Amino acid sequence: MSTPLRFGPELRRLRLEAGLSLKALSTALAYDKGHLSKVERGGRSPSPDLARRCDAFLGAGGELQRLVIGPEPAPADGADTADVRPSRDPGAVGRRAVLAVGTGTLIDLSLSPSDRAPSADDPLLTSFRTQFDQLRMLGQSTSPAALLPLLATQTKTVTGLAAGATATTRSAAFLLASRFAEFTGWMAQEAGDSGAALQWTGEAADLARAGGDPHLGSYGLVRRALVTLYDGDAASTITLARLAQSGGLPPRIRGLAAQREAQGHALVGDERACLRSLDRARTLLTGDSAHDEAGPTIGTTHVSDPAAMTTGWCLYDLGRPKAAAELLDRECGRLPSHALRTRTRYGFRRSLAHAASGEVEHACTIAGELLGMMPAVPSATVNSDVRRLARELSRFRSSRAVRDLQPALAQVLAPTQG
Repeated sequence: MSTPLRFGPELRRLRLEAGLSLKALSTALAYDKGHLSKVERGGRSPSPDLARRCDAFLGAGGELQRLVIGPEPAPADGADTADVRPSRDPGAVGRRAVLAVGTGTLIDLSLSPSDRAPSADDPLLTSFRTQFDQLRMLGQSTSPAALLPLLATQTKTVTGLAAGATATTRSAAFLLASRFAEFTGWMAQEAGDSGAALQWTGEAADLARAGGDPHLGSYGLVRRALVTLYDGDAASTITLARLAQSGGLPPRIRGLAAQREAQGHALVGDERACLRSLDRARTLLTGDSAHDEAGPTIGTTHVSDPAAMTTGWCLYDLGRPKAAAELLDRECGRLPSHALRTRTRYGFRRSLAHAASGEVEHACTIAGELLGMMPAVPSATVNSDVRRLARELSRFRSSRAVRDLQPALAQVLAPTQG
């Protein structure tokens, strides 16, 4: 039996059991009564978002979502990280290849590895660490495509410095190079190149191991899980995130992985598993040892309470937009003004939550401010929520606020839709 013919009768049954009229349900969900009537009769297919909201409001325990999205596939037991690591592009910057040209890199800098290998207090290595912090901050207000060539060059350069460094500083140089590579991968994903993002993430793990840190490879799993999350692949997201939560890993990596696992569970409407993962993330990310890590901080540096922000993110996917909007309002208000990329990422999710709650004008006000930032910080990942917002607002075409917002929405989405 097709999805509409299974979903509609079950929705009607649950609605009647709850003692709700069709009008009451449509008001609660901010959906048109006529649309819901067609869904109940099997004449219109329900969207995943509608299924989530109906499920959450009627307390169906995921049954309505499963009729539309399907059951959550069980993560493979004993999955190996090698199974999810992509093959290398011959054009990627491999560690051995960079080591081979390390001397040339240093010569390009008018340095010699024999007389200018960085020492523990060498200002050159300190300068590159400062540059990394500056580039990371610049990534909050600059197009990722503009940063990528510079980041790739700096990764090669710092790796070359590591190749010629003394034994006492080689480790620190390789670790810094790994952070350059990891951030390059993130910018590649923001630019819409998931393949390059995965390759750079693998490169970061190689460089970290060369520097004596075996843990960044596990954070690479969290990064890969972000790629599968935006692809809508909940099962892979959960599997990858679980692989990055072994007991021997630093608390921050395990906490970030638990957050990603929660987002995977939210995609398929498993609220209980989602909230368990969020509780675990909160404990790991707020403990005394959560930031006991060498070098630049792994993960976001602009969200003051990552677990709370991720909870708001997940509540929207779980079909609870009002609770999501309340939490995201609070957490987005705590974001620094200069963090434009982070503000657009969570701000559009906030706008989505308000739109899904029927607060259309407020949603448009939030989105209007954010759309003005998008030319400065274009983002392939943020665009996924912009597209969702456009679909959500299309249900309210009669609203003047929606009509006024349409040109700005179209301008941001035109390149991706083309």
